[in-house]
Amino acid sequence: MPLVEVIHAPQVAESLLRELGSVLPHLVSVAVECPEEPYDGDLQPGDVEIRFRQLGPLDRCGLDVVIEIKSKWFESRAANRQERVDRLHADIAAATGLADFGVYLSLPVAAWAQGD
Repeated sequence: MPLVEVIHAPQVAESLLRELGSVLPHLVSVAVECPEEPYDGDLQPGDVEIRFRQLGPLDRCGLDVVIEIKSKWFESRAANRQERVDRLHADIAAATGLADFGVYLSLPVAAWAQGD
C-alpha cells in the first residue's frame, strides 16, 4: 500500500490537483507493482493513500509540485527503482500536462496493517 504526499506551490490550480488525485492511484500502483504485491487494476479503499499539502511560508522548493511515494521495500521493486520512477514521472506528465514537478520514490523496510 503506497503512501503518497503531493506537496504543491500555492499557485497550482485546484483543478490540476484534483486531476492528480484521480490519476495517481492507478499510475503509482503500476509503478510499484511487483511479484510480492501484484496490481490487478481493481483498487480498493486504502490501497493507495494520497495526501495534499500546500507549501507554507517557510518551506523552500524549486518545483511547483513534488510527489513523494513510500512503498514497502521488496528486492524485486528496489532492483529497478530508477526506471520505475522515471516511467512514473513520464506517465504523470502525459496524463496531466504537468511540467515543473518531481517524483521521489522511497522504499523503506516497513509493515502495514489495516482493518476491514
